[in-house]
Amino acid sequence: MDHPLRFARLGYCRLHAPDLERSIGFYRDVVGLTLARRDDTEAWLRCGDKPYDIVLGQGPAGLAAVGFEVEGEADLDRAHAIAQDLDLSPHWADEATCTRMQVRRSLRFTDPITGMEIDFFTGPAVTDEPLSSQLTKIVRMGHVVINVHDLNAAHNFWVEALGFAVSDRVEGMAEWLRCWPNPLHHSLALLQSPTGANTLHHVNFMVTDIDDIGQAMNRLKGAEVPIVFGPGRHLPSTSVFLYFLDPDGNSAEFSFGMELFEEQGARGPRELEHKAEVMDTWGGRPDPRFGKGSPVLARHG
Repeated sequence: MDHPLRFARLGYCRLHAPDLERSIGFYRDVVGLTLARRDDTEAWLRCGDKPYDIVLGQGPAGLAAVGFEVEGEADLDRAHAIAQDLDLSPHWADEATCTRMQVRRSLRFTDPITGMEIDFFTGPAVTDEPLSSQLTKIVRMGHVVINVHDLNAAHNFWVEALGFAVSDRVEGMAEWLRCWPNPLHHSLALLQSPTGANTLHHVNFMVTDIDDIGQAMNRLKGAEVPIVFGPGRHLPSTSVFLYFLDPDGNSAEFSFGMELFEEQGARGPRELEHKAEVMDTWGGRPDPRFGKGSPVLARHG
């Protein structure tokens, strides 16, 4: 298939929280992210060598934006042309915004399915500041999963227009997408919303060792954090997983291991059956609260 853009990685997601202090405390003291900086209305937390992976903003709970780093300036220019052709109101972030976000250039536009802000950027800063938490040895924020009201339309946008690659799919139910040529099995997944609403399904953090999953499970139980699925193993991606709830009812995931794809010669997408064992080959079943997170927040301006 055609890939008009080359992506480096999933960059960050922006969540809004009604009680910012409570959410900062959760993602820092329970999940194990490092609070990099904050002001009166936002907090930036990280788990690697980039300045931030999660941005928490003050406001009604919801997923406000997702950012992806593209490989080069030409990719940003091509993305601008694509967004313009699709009438998605693209605009270049001003110098002050780029400085605040610690990137060289940033292109913002609207996801036509959910109304969410999308940010494609280049030149993120790198930090050698040590991570403050050793609660869980997190490698990176791995992926974001969204419940969408129209999976076919979302496929047309992310795959056909932007060139994301399908790794696995369940007809009419789910697609696991990699931001090509990034090798991770998925950096974004799309699920057909059972309610017709656009909502956050979960945010994932990849850990260094399977022991991190077991230790996190016991720590979460001790902190009375609801565990809503797992531990188990996904058929897509092969990851060992553990899902739990943040203070606003959003599902978060620790996972270990993931299938990787070479840029050339990778297998094609698989058509998986619609059955419970796809989500957990160990036979587990999720809590009803699993994946029923906050709404996707429409972009303004």
